[in-house]
Amino acid sequence: MHTTASMHAPGTPRASLARQLAERVGAAHRGLQALAPLADLAVRLFAAAVFFKSGLTKVATWSSTLALFENEYAVPLLPPELAAWLGTGVELLFPVLLAIGLGARFSAGVLFVFNIVAVISYPDLGAAGLRDHQTWGLLLLVSLLHGPGKISLDHLVARLAGRR
Repeated sequence: MHTTASMHAPGTPRASLARQLAERVGAAHRGLQALAPLADLAVRLFAAAVFFKSGLTKVATWSSTLALFENEYAVPLLPPELAAWLGTGVELLFPVLLAIGLGARFSAGVLFVFNIVAVISYPDLGAAGLRDHQTWGLLLLVSLLHGPGKISLDHLVARLAGRR
């Protein structure tokens, strides 16, 4: 009969199985860690694309954009024309910074607040639109809290600064 001590001793079948399991879990962990920078980049690019495309649409149809800000959007505290200019500027500048990962946390924060203002400013958004904004907000929150990851100019700058 085996005692408890002999079943857990090195070289026993149970210890060998535990070691193999630990090695496999470790390998899976390392594999997921290797993919994390790509996931960080994908999150940044997806969120950036949404806002940048919206900015391009605003520029392409500027008269319609002004009409929307005058008649549909109720941006608090700003005159409609200034809100249109600022909103378009935010949607064209900060997604680029987020995508390349330069000032990424700040850019994600600006776009996160911008996203909230967009939801507040458009009362006829609807359930589907609200879900979209919630998804974009969550992605921006990931970049804001987690940072841009290793595939970013922020990471490159930090590495270069650390070498001095």
